[in-house]
Amino acid sequence: MKKFVGVLLAVILVVVFAGCSKEPQPQDRFAEYIDLWNKQKFDKMYDYLSNSAKKKISKEDFTSRYEKIYDDLEISDLKIHFKKPKDDKQGDNDKAQYSFTVDMNSVGGPISFTYKANLKKEEKNDKKNWYVDWNTGFIFPQLKEGDKISLNTVTPKRGEILDRFGNSLAANGQVYEVGVVAGKLDNSVLEPLSKLLKMSPDQINKAVGASWVQEGMFVPLKKVSMDDKERVAQLVALEPVQTRKVEARVYPYGQAAAQLVGYVGPITAERLEKLKDKGYTANDVVGVRGLEQVFDEQLKGTTGVKISIKKADGSEEVLAEKPVEDGKDIKLTIDADLQVAIFDEMGKEAGTASAMNPMTGETLALVSSPSFDPNQAMLGFSTDEWKKLQDDKKKPLLTRFSQVFAPGSVMKPITAAIGLESGAIKPDEGVNIEGKQWQKDKSWGGYYVTRVHVGSPINLEKSLVYSDNIYYAQAALKIGKDGFTAGLKKFGFESELDYAYPLETSKIGGLGSEIALADSGYGQGQIQMSIVHLLASYTPFVNSGNMIKPILLADDKQGQVMQEGVVSRDHAALISADLRKVVGDVHGTAHAAEMKDYPLAGKTGTAEIKQKQGETGTELGWFVGYNYKKPDLMIGMMIEDVQKRGGSSIPVKKVKNIYTKWK
Repeated sequence: MKKFVGVLLAVILVVVFAGCSKEPQPQDRFAEYIDLWNKQKFDKMYDYLSNSAKKKISKEDFTSRYEKIYDDLEISDLKIHFKKPKDDKQGDNDKAQYSFTVDMNSVGGPISFTYKANLKKEEKNDKKNWYVDWNTGFIFPQLKEGDKISLNTVTPKRGEILDRFGNSLAANGQVYEVGVVAGKLDNSVLEPLSKLLKMSPDQINKAVGASWVQEGMFVPLKKVSMDDKERVAQLVALEPVQTRKVEARVYPYGQAAAQLVGYVGPITAERLEKLKDKGYTANDVVGVRGLEQVFDEQLKGTTGVKISIKKADGSEEVLAEKPVEDGKDIKLTIDADLQVAIFDEMGKEAGTASAMNPMTGETLALVSSPSFDPNQAMLGFSTDEWKKLQDDKKKPLLTRFSQVFAPGSVMKPITAAIGLESGAIKPDEGVNIEGKQWQKDKSWGGYYVTRVHVGSPINLEKSLVYSDNIYYAQAALKIGKDGFTAGLKKFGFESELDYAYPLETSKIGGLGSEIALADSGYGQGQIQMSIVHLLASYTPFVNSGNMIKPILLADDKQGQVMQEGVVSRDHAALISADLRKVVGDVHGTAHAAEMKDYPLAGKTGTAEIKQKQGETGTELGWFVGYNYKKPDLMIGMMIEDVQKRGGSSIPVKKVKNIYTKWK
């Protein structure tokens, strides 16, 4: 047995020594090199280079060159293929040659090539091994010593945002780029230039003193709107100042459409990180807010890219090329002139307004007030200008039409519709209501529902004409929590509105108590609506009970039924007739909007915003109006802080003024 073990050990030792003495094979060494390449471990790849290759390039240059090229060209999905031969006799010689294939994606598209690698057997540190005789052809076969890799980009033309008639809300135009001639700027000019450009002297000096600047060169400092003629004239009057026209985004309708359209600006590092897989680069201009941001990918287009090798003799070999694709125009249902008319009528009031064709669902205007200048935003606000906007108590940066607010009494036609459908409201039935205040019973403690107009009995018509809170508080209780919730959801509450501009979802809020349910019946409680949803909720009254989907894009199908039979045809006609009386009746809350030969129907609302009963809070004034006989234009408006200023009469008069000009 011992003799057998000894023989076995001897055999194992022979095999081990034979394995140790076996020389490395070229195909194995090259496979290792390929593996490192696939992993982009360039520094370790360098250790596999032959002596002659290392004399041509240092390890630092080898590594940095690969890294820079792959980074600049945005190389991804790198795959180097090498199939080891089965019966390879090349190891018996001092030289070997193998073919390999490289596939990769780049910023300019896919790049593929096949190349041949030469290997040498060399002795290093008393050991022989195989080394790659590397040259620039391993990067790209067309690349020779002295050649340069060129990356050229062509910026796409950004798509424009157009109104229904093709008028540009966001256009590709020109601005003045203001700069100075390097070497000619002295301190006497620095101070006035600083004030005119709203740049600090340090900022100007830093720009002029940049490393790339040489004496006599034009140094751009800031872009200025071509409409700012007075400032441009003052700038040009300064000796070293020069201007040149450059392409830029312009917003012809200014503040009137700023919240809707938004503006563009340089891409931030944070946003680039999110969008880099969609072809965005650090040099891109992107939508910062509004529709410029919502539809940025369609508007942006695709940058044209050409990767080529510039040869020493001036010739060029293209490695990859992706043609430029201009952005797509976005056409809206908006009427720009109506947008301006509504914005101008709102003046400096804080609030929101929208106009819609209730038959087709087309949004004709979408206004938020106050606003800001999108042209200046695109060019860049100074620190003081930005701080002033942020500190403004009226919040000009807030996009109010995308927000939800307590609707107050403009909610009552919706409650009426739910009550009629459930049978809780009978149109001709008079409800006996005494006094200005009411509570269900003593369990409500000190809480009362208050109304403005005193009268009894109150039927459906009078409840809308006089805007009776108590009538609708009682109606909500009679409908019940479950029935009221189901009715509101039928009208689109708690459902995200499928709309081109992101809107907050209208909320029902808590209906856990009788008080909360009663308050919600007349638009208080925790009920909240967006202006767009509010107008959509009124469309059943002019569409035989069908709720029409609001649209903002001209390509969207018109007259889409969002919810069929929200209210019956007869009940819809009844509510609409009563809304006509809200304006036409001399006692109606919206009688101030009555116009000769223009039968306006509508509903007012005053929503109280306060923490508890008895407190002094703020009030939102609402009005929704439309032509009773020809309902092709419905306008809704909300004005903030109307307390002690006339309440809902403020939006009533403003909407009337718009119709007076527009009818």
